[in-house]
Amino acid sequence: MTFRSLLWDEASVPTSRPGEPECFGDLHLDQVVAEVARGREDYDLAPLLHQPLGDPAMIAGRQRVFSDLEDDDVAQAVSTFSERMRRMRRYQGLARRRHQAEERQRWFLDAAQVYLDAVRGLRDALAAHELGSEGLQALRDHLDALIASSSFAALARDAAAVAEALDEVRYAIAIKGRRVRVRHYEGEPDYLAEIEEAFAKFRERDAKDYRAQLPPESQMNGVEERILGLVAQLFPETFGQLATFTERHADFADPGVLTFEREAQLFLGYRKHVRALRNAGLPFCYPTVTPGARTVTIEDGFDLALARKLASQGTVPVTNSLRLGPGERVAVITGPNQGGKTTFARMVGQIHHLAALGLPVPGRRVEVGLADQVLTHFEREESLDTLRGKLEDDLTRIRGILDRATADSVLVLNELFTSTTVSDAVALGHDILERIRGLGALCLYVTFLDELAEAGPETVSLVGEVSPEDPTARTFEIVRRPADGLAYAAALAQRHRLTYDHVRERLRA
Repeated sequence: MTFRSLLWDEASVPTSRPGEPECFGDLHLDQVVAEVARGREDYDLAPLLHQPLGDPAMIAGRQRVFSDLEDDDVAQAVSTFSERMRRMRRYQGLARRRHQAEERQRWFLDAAQVYLDAVRGLRDALAAHELGSEGLQALRDHLDALIASSSFAALARDAAAVAEALDEVRYAIAIKGRRVRVRHYEGEPDYLAEIEEAFAKFRERDAKDYRAQLPPESQMNGVEERILGLVAQLFPETFGQLATFTERHADFADPGVLTFEREAQLFLGYRKHVRALRNAGLPFCYPTVTPGARTVTIEDGFDLALARKLASQGTVPVTNSLRLGPGERVAVITGPNQGGKTTFARMVGQIHHLAALGLPVPGRRVEVGLADQVLTHFEREESLDTLRGKLEDDLTRIRGILDRATADSVLVLNELFTSTTVSDAVALGHDILERIRGLGALCLYVTFLDELAEAGPETVSLVGEVSPEDPTARTFEIVRRPADGLAYAAALAQRHRLTYDHVRERLRA
C-alpha cells in the first residue's frame, strides 16, 4: 500500500501553493498560523492552513487523525519520529556542505541510520495502538510494506555492514615535531592511559575540567582532514564500501514518509496550541460540518488569537454563543465601542475557516455549514496609492466581496461607511444587506447603526452588553436582543468629545 497523504485524498492534493486568504489579517488567523508553525518553520506549514476543504469526508478524516493524536503515547511516537527525521536532514545537510569526501560519506551514512531508526520506531509505536483514523491506519500499513520491501532491507543491510566495517578500523598516529604519520595499528600501547596513570598520584582532589567540549557536528580542521584521508588510503576496501553505499542509496528516504513528516507537523503544532488553551480552562470541540446547512450553533466560542495573547498574561477571554435558526442568515451586532463586537464577529469567521480545515475549533459545541470561503471587510486607512476617498474605497471593496460571495460564503463586515452621513450609511447598509439576503450567505455585520438590526426577517439583532450597575463598564458578552439605540449615542458622544470623561476634563480646565 502506498501512503499518499494525511490531509488529502489522491484527487484533491493541491497542485500549486495556495496563498494566504485575504481574510487572514482581519480575522487574526495569520497570528494563529504563526503560533502553530512556531519551531516548525522548515516545514512551510502556512499553505496547509490556507486552503479549506470542500469535502465533508476529508474534514471528518482529519478530525479522526487529530483524535488519534489526542492520545499522548501516539503523539509522543510521532514527535520522536519527527525529531529523528529532523536529525536525518541535519546530517544530510552536513554531508552536502563538507568538502572532504570521506567526511561527507560518513555523515550520509549517519543520516541513513537515523532514518532507519525513525521508520522502525514509528511503525512499532503505531502497531501498539488502536488507531481510529484511516490516515494513520494507512500510514501504518505503508510502513509495514516499506520495512518488508527489498529496497529497505538492502538499505538496512548495507548500512549495518558499512558501519560495522568502519568500527573495525584501527590505526596509529606517530607525531614527531610537525610531522604526522598514519599507519596500521599493531598493538602499540595507549599512551593516554599511561599518562593518566603516571599523573594520578599528583591528584589530590577532582579539579575543574577546563577542556572545551566540541559539538559532534563540528567541522574537522585541516590536520584532521589530512589524517582521515591517510586512513582512507590505509583501508581502501572499507572506505570503498562507504563510497559505494553513498552512491547506491542516494535517495533512500521514502516519499510517503517525507509527506507524512511534514503533514504531521500541522497536527502536532495545532495540538500544542490547543493544549495550552485547554490547560487555561478554555473548551475545544470537533465541529459538526454540514454542506448546505443554514443554521449555526456555537456554544462558548472565543477568538483564538486573543485567547493565546490573554493566556500568556494569565487570563482568558469571555466566551460567547451564537444560534441562528432556519432562515436567519444575517447577524447585526451593535453596542458600545470596545465592547467585544468585532472580537465576536472575528470568532465566528475563525471557527468557520478552522472547521473547514478539519481541525478542532474554539467552543464547547459547534454546528456550522461548510463555508467555501470567509470574506471580510474591516476598516482601513485611506491609501494614496489608489487615489480614492474612504467612502469610494469602502464601496469598491464591498462590491468585490459581493461579486465573489456565494450562498456558502461567510461574510464578516466591520464598521462600514463610517466616513459618510448617518442617513447615507443606513441606506447603503440596507442595500448591502439586501444583496446578501439575495445570495443566502451568512453575514456578521458589526455597526453602530441600530436601524440595520431590523432589516428583515432574516436579520438577528445581537448587542454588546454593559454592566447594569455601571453602563460604562463592558461585559464583553454578546447577547441576542433588540438594539437599544445606545450604541450610536455613545459613538456620537465619543466623536464630539461629549462623554462623561471629556466633559469632566473640560470642566477641570
